[in-house]
Amino acid sequence: MKGVRSDNPLARLRDLVWRPTPASLRGLALTSVAGNALIMATGAAVRVSGSGLGCPTWPKCTGTSLVPTHTPQHSAVNMAIEFGNRMLTFLVLALGLAVFVAALRLRPRRRDLVRLAAIQPLSVVAQAIVGGIVVLTDLHPVSVTVHFLLSPAILAAAVVLWVRASEGDDRARPLVRQELVWLGRALTGVVFLLLVAGTVVTGTGPHAGDPKARRYDFQIEQVAQLHADIVWATVGLTFALLLGLRLTNAPKHVQRRAVELLVVELAQGVIGYVQYFTNVPGALVVAHVLGAALVWIATLRVLFALRDRGGMPAAPAAEPAPATRDTAPAASLGG
Repeated sequence: MKGVRSDNPLARLRDLVWRPTPASLRGLALTSVAGNALIMATGAAVRVSGSGLGCPTWPKCTGTSLVPTHTPQHSAVNMAIEFGNRMLTFLVLALGLAVFVAALRLRPRRRDLVRLAAIQPLSVVAQAIVGGIVVLTDLHPVSVTVHFLLSPAILAAAVVLWVRASEGDDRARPLVRQELVWLGRALTGVVFLLLVAGTVVTGTGPHAGDPKARRYDFQIEQVAQLHADIVWATVGLTFALLLGLRLTNAPKHVQRRAVELLVVELAQGVIGYVQYFTNVPGALVVAHVLGAALVWIATLRVLFALRDRGGMPAAPAAEPAPATRDTAPAASLGG
């Protein structure tokens, strides 16, 4: 159309969704992974800034307005932070819908990808409802924990879609010894346990989302030590898996995924110990939550790298365009 540039971002998104290819679906899935990791970090920013009740009602921001309005009880900054996090949810929802439509229109259609893509928008809606419960319960620590732990589950579904969009539908074939497969699964379980422990530490510590919010009735030193113990167990399992992969001459790309995970874990450990010894500054908490998302992504990539499901299905051949009345005589004259 005249006046519309070919590099228009909306036009590119339309092409990705309405005329998707396996590569464009993978790109959209990766964008969804990034969006879900980002919203985990912004959720932490809400908490450490004390903005959890910046919008004191749900789904409205205040009792009379969908958007922040001046009230003597709530800071304008806190309202803006909480409202901004709510608005980011709509962006993640839009990404989820785009991924779902692209999976529906992909040819050949793959049912498992459609099911995985459907999880994206549905889970964002579920997360928004749980977020409303968090606000309506005045940031009860149990509801906050459930709200946070839904995010790794949604992120896992996004990562699975991203991985599956780049491989075929053959029966999974292990690329490493069975003992290493079980070790990879155990590592994944321990990392999720680490995420659970992290939410308990945050719910016990000084950043509860609001000065008046309830906290877990634990000793912060004890839960922090438990969290640290699980960290060391995670690093130990990762090192054991990497050593096993090297000793058994596992495929190079599998070893590379394990190295990537170990590097991310060590960086995350540095952030964790620095924030502990510097009295848990808010900025480092946000960085730590983002690091937790990256550790989770890297762990899942290791798990899926341990097996192979073949190449992607071939795209259907394009049908030749039928001859028109104008072109048929011309062809006969050319003969």
